[in-house]
Amino acid sequence: MANLKLRLGCGTYDHTRALADGSVRPEGIELEYVTSFPADTFRRMIRDKEFEVAEMGLTFYIGTLQQPDPAFVAIPVYPIRYFVQSAIFINMNSDIRNPRDLVDKRVGELLFYGHDAGTWIRGILSDEYGLPYNGAEYHVGGLDQPAARWDWLPLTTPSNVRVSELAADQTLNDLLVSGGIDALYSAQVPASVVNRVSGVGYLFDDHEFAGREYFRRTGIFPIMHIVAIRRDVYEANPWIAKSLFEAFVKSKETAENFYRFQRQHMHRFLMIPWLSAHLEENRRLMGDDPWPYGVSRNRKALETFLRYHHEHGLSKRHFTIEDMFASELLAT
Repeated sequence: MANLKLRLGCGTYDHTRALADGSVRPEGIELEYVTSFPADTFRRMIRDKEFEVAEMGLTFYIGTLQQPDPAFVAIPVYPIRYFVQSAIFINMNSDIRNPRDLVDKRVGELLFYGHDAGTWIRGILSDEYGLPYNGAEYHVGGLDQPAARWDWLPLTTPSNVRVSELAADQTLNDLLVSGGIDALYSAQVPASVVNRVSGVGYLFDDHEFAGREYFRRTGIFPIMHIVAIRRDVYEANPWIAKSLFEAFVKSKETAENFYRFQRQHMHRFLMIPWLSAHLEENRRLMGDDPWPYGVSRNRKALETFLRYHHEHGLSKRHFTIEDMFASELLAT
């Protein structure tokens, strides 16, 4: 019997490289790996249904679950996750010295209110520092280039949050530099920070330390993206959820084995000084598998995001993990 042909839209990651190059193949599936930048992938999947399987931001996916006939079902694979203490940028002249100073400030947010990093940031600042999620004035738009409104999003802005869109010729980066906004929540680093422009920087000067302390207190490694299957494809072939999940796991194991092998050689084949020490520091804090797939080891992180999503007015009801994933993978 011929393998089922599926197209996967996904970014380029070390933990998915074996799927991209074909050295790991899902059982029963002929997988075409289409490399696509996440923002493009989301549009191509949600609006155009271009792929059978695709990487998808958590907030987008939860948005689709609120539609009358949800078009996707997810598997517990997480292409992107990071500590958002490194995703809060400030104008240094805006009198912001700690998170509580963000109250009533003008805060930029990448593209729209409720993007994955922004939702995590608002939730963590509320839980950890008492900052209300609607305590700032949000300005949404393109980061380094003007961006048109994403009208294909299955999301709504809550009425109790102050949100305005940038003008057609404005960017969040320029506003951050000029003081037009006081701070910025962004899944991408603005050009001014990359280029070390004076007057802009991070809310947390040592954001790595802040992220490590957050993990030490909570055990949460924030998840941004999952992998979604078109529901029509899944319902016609329910076995593909497990096959794809197992293939993603094998691909991640291939990357892990590469880093273990390089450990024996002090990672001297890679261009990052002290990488061995850095990975060992991560291992001591986060264990041997700091990037786990499945549900059980990620339950707290997922439930926390679902709580934030509902509390911030992004979802009409409080979704559960059981609402999110293919039922046969809930025990993973």
